[in-house]
Amino acid sequence: MTDQRPIAVVLVSGGMDSCVTTAIAGIDHQVALMHAQYGQRSRQKERWAFDAIADHYGVDERRRLVIDLGHIADIGGSALTDATMAVPLANLSSTDIPITYVPFRNGNLLSAATSWAEVLSASAIFVGAVEADSSGYPDCRREFFDAYQAAISQGTRPETRISIETPLIEMTKKEIVLKGVEMGAPLELTWSCYQDEPTPCGICDSCVLRARGFRAAGVQDPLANLSER
Repeated sequence: MTDQRPIAVVLVSGGMDSCVTTAIAGIDHQVALMHAQYGQRSRQKERWAFDAIADHYGVDERRRLVIDLGHIADIGGSALTDATMAVPLANLSSTDIPITYVPFRNGNLLSAATSWAEVLSASAIFVGAVEADSSGYPDCRREFFDAYQAAISQGTRPETRISIETPLIEMTKKEIVLKGVEMGAPLELTWSCYQDEPTPCGICDSCVLRARGFRAAGVQDPLANLSER
């Protein structure tokens, strides 16, 4: 029987948040998964995780898109793409935007996702952005996605209707872990660390946020045995 559900483009970095977002999107949509390589340190790990997540959910190759946004690394300005800038130790109490912020990354990702969504006649773009419990990146805020939603409405065909869905945006990492476990999301296939090492570093913002979420949820991180947290 032909799947009559609408199509949704899901931005999948390979991290825990995008993995859980994929599970949520798949409830009511056929998912098309998009991944970006933009010169990030962890690109090989993230690409492996993207492929593993797509395989887990049985996503057809025609519904997988890996895009090259190498210009983001050329522009620079982030410790995630500039090898001369050290990734800082986690400092979750800071109110400053950290140097791991990639300038307007989500704007670049949403631009490409909107193009693909319009070609696929998709009804939604799912983004695993988290505002309530994150590193304070400005392009992960509700206001940003609301503004981009208006841009999509103005910049696509009159008949195009694409909504930006951010199901995790107000959730804490604890809640995301519990949601992932509830939905059977393959958290063991994800990669959250900013570094490209054999094991998670355990000391960057992303690793510490992840560890805090699993600890608060009372759930064993399936990757915990890979590092010395």
